[in-house]
Amino acid sequence: MDLLPFLKTLLVGLVLPPMGPLLLVVAGLLIVRRLTRLGNALVWFGVSAMLVLSMPIVATGLTSFMDDAPLFEPQFAATAQAIVVLGGGMRRAAPEYGGDTLNCLSLERVRYGARIAERTGLPMLVSGGYGFEGSSEAVIMREVLEREFKISVRWIEDRSRNTHENAVLSARALRGSGVQRIILVSHAVDIHRARSEFEKAGFEVIPAATVIPRLQFDSYKELIPDASALQASSLVLYELLANVAYGANLHTK
Repeated sequence: MDLLPFLKTLLVGLVLPPMGPLLLVVAGLLIVRRLTRLGNALVWFGVSAMLVLSMPIVATGLTSFMDDAPLFEPQFAATAQAIVVLGGGMRRAAPEYGGDTLNCLSLERVRYGARIAERTGLPMLVSGGYGFEGSSEAVIMREVLEREFKISVRWIEDRSRNTHENAVLSARALRGSGVQRIILVSHAVDIHRARSEFEKAGFEVIPAATVIPRLQFDSYKELIPDASALQASSLVLYELLANVAYGANLHTK
């Protein structure tokens, strides 16, 4: 096991919702008898954070704050040379598929990448390394694209473990074909950082974000906490932390 990615995953899991707020609640309960005010404050802050971050209107607002890319239009692709679709994770040992398969995030990206490929006719690269024992994420992405969406994949980058490696290793795969200007497919929440990484790797990038937030109050349901909103808020908070780390990394070089 590669220890560094494991420790990173563990740390992120402890900080982000739901574990982060829950740990605050537990800490508050443990100290409330000795430090009543602090203990109560931690409990109420943890509970409040969980409730607020679980509200759909809050999750949408946070995602809108992170998304600064324009909506992709086909005319943007006039000078593009390739489409790059970034993996978003896998489901391990899915019984209905007989093994590892793509999770919801990856499927959303693959679907949007297929749509752009149909409209533009551009060749595609898929990027994503090994999440578990077995096939890499990129291999599974190719299988889904070719089998289910009838879109051929020209290049595979199957060794990356994060967005930085997505960019560096994709550059190596595309450099021999003379590709310099790409359409980059990822989620709205992380398209800014992904774009920065690929530009740093030497590409001209046309962002193509999927799951773009629509900040509009439709009904009272926007105020009722649910699990999907908590997951969306967690993704935004993860991206905020990643952007901080990315900025710190740039300033140390």
